[in-house]
Amino acid sequence: MHPTPAQPFDGSRTREIESLAEFDEVVALHGTLAGSRVQAVDLTGRTDVLLSVDAAAAVFLGCPMEPEAAARVRAADALVFPPVPGLPFDPYRGFVYSPEELFAGLDGGYEATPDALAYAWFQQTKADGDIFASMLRSLHDDAVSDALDEVLVGARVVGVMGGHAMARGTREYAGAARLGRELARAGYTVATGGGPGAMEAANLGAYAAPFDDEMLTGALQLLAGAPSFTPSITDWARAAFAVRRTWPRGGTSIGIPTWFYGHEPPNPFATHIAKYFANATREDGLLARSTAGVVFLPGAAGTVQEIFDNATPNYYASRGEPTPMVLVDRAHWTERLPAWPLLQSLARDRAMEARIALVDRIEEAPEALKRLAG
Repeated sequence: MHPTPAQPFDGSRTREIESLAEFDEVVALHGTLAGSRVQAVDLTGRTDVLLSVDAAAAVFLGCPMEPEAAARVRAADALVFPPVPGLPFDPYRGFVYSPEELFAGLDGGYEATPDALAYAWFQQTKADGDIFASMLRSLHDDAVSDALDEVLVGARVVGVMGGHAMARGTREYAGAARLGRELARAGYTVATGGGPGAMEAANLGAYAAPFDDEMLTGALQLLAGAPSFTPSITDWARAAFAVRRTWPRGGTSIGIPTWFYGHEPPNPFATHIAKYFANATREDGLLARSTAGVVFLPGAAGTVQEIFDNATPNYYASRGEPTPMVLVDRAHWTERLPAWPLLQSLARDRAMEARIALVDRIEEAPEALKRLAG
């Protein structure tokens, strides 16, 4: 799950350049930037190249460059979208986020982190109704989707959905972590909504996949000291980073959170974080990318919405063959929030009927997923 090296440029298609190393590689290999899309790369040190290389039909998205270089590439029929000053995020970014990026400055408190500052900007501009801010949010979310698709090339993605209220230190949290670990060890890429609770537990499990049982036991004990992101996101996040420092270089997984629910911070165990402003884009994108199936742990309104957001394309087969759906906790989904009977009724006599299952325990979910996929 790393950016791919520069690919051959044959002039028949555009190519994306998302780092300075890739910029240098393209120029060295091909001697041209014609038709390229350069995303959020600081080119202030590449003025000589920009003054000499062909940039016809290229597009520079948020790339700092010297004025003479910008004038020259514009004269060569390139489009230059300059960086937008004063933003707590880059609308043209070429990569998904890392936990370290979103939580930078956590030692001074969560409120000073880029994640918190982006949420504050979102709240202010959403209230203002500023069309320019709306455009910037859309640009950002589209760039994040593009970056996420690049990360997931060739991956078998299983989504794990569940509520944010599941507390660290509980039996349910530990079970969700073991589920994420088993899925990761089976070769799946675990993807969650990227927030606290059941989502964090599944990402933690994937992070723990390369380690032995003692690591997960120790991590769960350490995290139990800060069971919830309330009242202090700072303490909650610091506990997660303490786990990461104690056991570095864990397994990879995906978190797809949203600033729409800004009171819910992203969890630091998702190694690749695609965070969105638009929750509808985030929800649909998470489910659409869960191509190997979705496991639904107990949750409330958000998880119920996700069940039927996923059921709809399975019902109409609008994304092709229906994908597996496994609901966990029979009592929860038949009594407390009876989504299962409705899901069964929708699936009856359709292709998706053979792709849904209800299990009692988290431990049964991987086998059910395997059975439905087979």
